[in-house]
Amino acid sequence: MKFFNTLCEQTQSEQHYLLSAPAIQQALQGDITAERYGAFLTQAYHHVKHTTPLLMRCGSKLSFTDEWLRKAVIEYINEEYGHERWILNDIQAAGGDAQAVQNSQPHTATQAMVSLVYHAIDNEHPAAFFGMAHVLEGTSVKLATQAAGKIKAALGLPDSAFSYLLSHGDLDQEHVHFFEQLMNKVTDENAQRVIIRTAKNVYRLYGDMFRALPELAEEPV
Repeated sequence: MKFFNTLCEQTQSEQHYLLSAPAIQQALQGDITAERYGAFLTQAYHHVKHTTPLLMRCGSKLSFTDEWLRKAVIEYINEEYGHERWILNDIQAAGGDAQAVQNSQPHTATQAMVSLVYHAIDNEHPAAFFGMAHVLEGTSVKLATQAAGKIKAALGLPDSAFSYLLSHGDLDQEHVHFFEQLMNKVTDENAQRVIIRTAKNVYRLYGDMFRALPELAEEPV
């Protein structure tokens, strides 16, 4: 079995934990409040702002024999750099306070997720980053476009409030195909174990992040 398929297979239960979060299921039904969408964007900002630093940390620790993977890291940096600013723009377009979000502290689950990946890169294997990428990219492609449409309809927000979700949605198939091909080139068994373990942990913590979003009011506003 190719490693990408193994990664998907061995993280199925953790993926289910994430996707079964009430906030996700309710958003897909159009049950959402402006407060919850703003809270989601806030937590997204707090983890997305670490994407480039995590990639840089990963690249700096790769062996010179893994130049092919370092090249992929550079491509990821070029693709992902500055996406946290898209989220701040979305927050502003949705009526939130982008400056206040920048000055806020992440939820414990969000902070734990980011810290775990830094730790895994530093102490287990640099490729741990790709365990996180698997969770975030895979989830976005599955859900982001559909969720954005439901949220937009429910809240009456402009398209400019959804640049993050729509840019990471089902139109991003080419990026997912690139990731699949990249993972299938990973043959080091320790790297594979670390990627799987990181993905399992990130699925859980990302699920906890969604479970920490504000509860819906009895009458959505």
